[in-house]
Amino acid sequence: MGLLTFGINVTLDGCVDHQEGIADDETHAFFTDLMDAGGAMLWGRVTYEMMESYWPAVARGDVAAAPAMRAWAVKLEAKPKYVVSSTRTAYPWANSHHVAGGLRAGVQRLKDATPAGVLLGSGALATELDRLELIDEYRFLVHPRIAGHGPTLYQRGLPTTRRLALVAATPLRNGAVAMHYRRAA
Repeated sequence: MGLLTFGINVTLDGCVDHQEGIADDETHAFFTDLMDAGGAMLWGRVTYEMMESYWPAVARGDVAAAPAMRAWAVKLEAKPKYVVSSTRTAYPWANSHHVAGGLRAGVQRLKDATPAGVLLGSGALATELDRLELIDEYRFLVHPRIAGHGPTLYQRGLPTTRRLALVAATPLRNGAVAMHYRRAA
């Protein structure tokens, strides 16, 4: 069984708006390494549609992008992508699949079938999966910014405090800190 790892950009005040992080080669390398290490991606419908609206065009060369971004897009194109949605079941983007069945059972089946692990990249979905105690690891890239707005990490709340054990904290040259936690026993 593979681990379910929640990886996301977050500001010091908890904002997870994808436009608020530092978008540079260093942060790009962080998420490329996370994607490369996992066997599949897992998103909610909203995040999937945001990714689907841009990255396939970059992979095809239809959108001007730096070589590193195009290489990442090509890797993402090939990576299995799973989507949790109650409103959408058809996914034309290459290697995209619907997580069928109930949330707990569907995601557990995905974890069981993906020994290299699954990278979760949707904040709202993470809250629901954390409530079900399905997240094993957290990889937060904490940016040295205060956004002053949302959406925020876990804004829907959790029923109890989640205790975590620090695995590593790695400062980046741009001032962000890569935080790696596992669920505490």
